[in-house]
Amino acid sequence: MNRFGKGLLVFALVIVVAMAFRVSWNALRDVATATGADSTAATLYPFVVDGLMALALVATLVLTGEARRFSLRVLAAYTIASLVLNYVHGLVPELHDKVVDWGRLADWDPANWALVLLATSLPVGSIYFGSDLVAKVLHHRPAETTNAEETTETAVNRSTSDLRESTPAEVAPVETPAALPPAPVPVDLVKPVELFPARSVAAESTRPRAATGRVPDAARSTRPVRTPDELLDEARTATADWPVGELTAEGIRKAVHTSAAKARVLREALRAERTTAPDEAAA
Repeated sequence: MNRFGKGLLVFALVIVVAMAFRVSWNALRDVATATGADSTAATLYPFVVDGLMALALVATLVLTGEARRFSLRVLAAYTIASLVLNYVHGLVPELHDKVVDWGRLADWDPANWALVLLATSLPVGSIYFGSDLVAKVLHHRPAETTNAEETTETAVNRSTSDLRESTPAEVAPVETPAALPPAPVPVDLVKPVELFPARSVAAESTRPRAATGRVPDAARSTRPVRTPDELLDEARTATADWPVGELTAEGIRKAVHTSAAKARVLREALRAERTTAPDEAAA
């Protein structure tokens, strides 16, 4: 439906609602007069009942969740109350001529008391429920804004490990000029001494050390201590059929069962040998 059709439909709805309000206004005014309201109060009484129905309808369209259900209950209650008072107005002809006794809406006393209580309590209820509905509408946060704020807070509170790592931009490889081939790394520069990096020596304490007792033979390691050359030979044998790309410190560490620091040194030594070997063969 285009905009003109929607506008025409809304205009027709307003006309129908206005005419229905005029019919209900006549009945509610006569009921208010019968319950002791003066001319001004009787004229305003229909706006108190039917006006709150319109307010509750608007609140129902705006609110969500429990607040929306509350506005629906208010709308249903005041609709039923207006229907009952209009029904009583049709049953009591004296209300039309204003000759009914003051405070008399029915011949049966219990029914009359209930109808008078209903008619006189609707203005008070309009003050309470109308104020509550307006407050709910003013404090209502649209669902889109709430979801956007919750998504932002969730993204901020997430740990770094939960966030996806951004894919690094591809770096264009730098071509090496043909006239300047890469210089081979001399094998003699890879010294076995590097397998055992220097460690800081703790300061000696003058305090006598308590005796811990003799270490049992079962707790002692049965693996002999390997020299750097033995480790390098063992790594060469274990990785003989490995491509250069698979020479990683972790793989070498698992293959020769050594520490991570020694595995890194072995990796550099093996890569240097693999890189130097093709250059020497070409020479």
